[in-house]
Amino acid sequence: MENIARMTLRRWLAVGALVLVALLYYRPLKAYVDARGQLGQRQAVVRRLEHEKQTLEHRLGATSSVATVAREARALGYVRPGEHLFIVKNIDAWRKRLRASLQPHGR
Repeated sequence: MENIARMTLRRWLAVGALVLVALLYYRPLKAYVDARGQLGQRQAVVRRLEHEKQTLEHRLGATSSVATVAREARALGYVRPGEHLFIVKNIDAWRKRLRASLQPHGR
């Protein structure tokens, strides 16, 4: 009988030790799994940002020519030294008057 009690006690101690080990490993394992999930998400973000960087570098290479920079500067309203900037308004009204003046009168 004493032998059976010892065996039962040993089994319960073994089960208790296994439960303790499982409880001790639960948080680190959960943290590891969560970290792997975050790593996958961050790697996807890094890949997207690398692609965006390549696209921007390609655009930068295409726009760094002197002619392109000059064209962009003109579009922004910059002028070369010695030039004068004129702002013309009501072009559509002027075109209408021009068309009306070019049409023959009296027909």
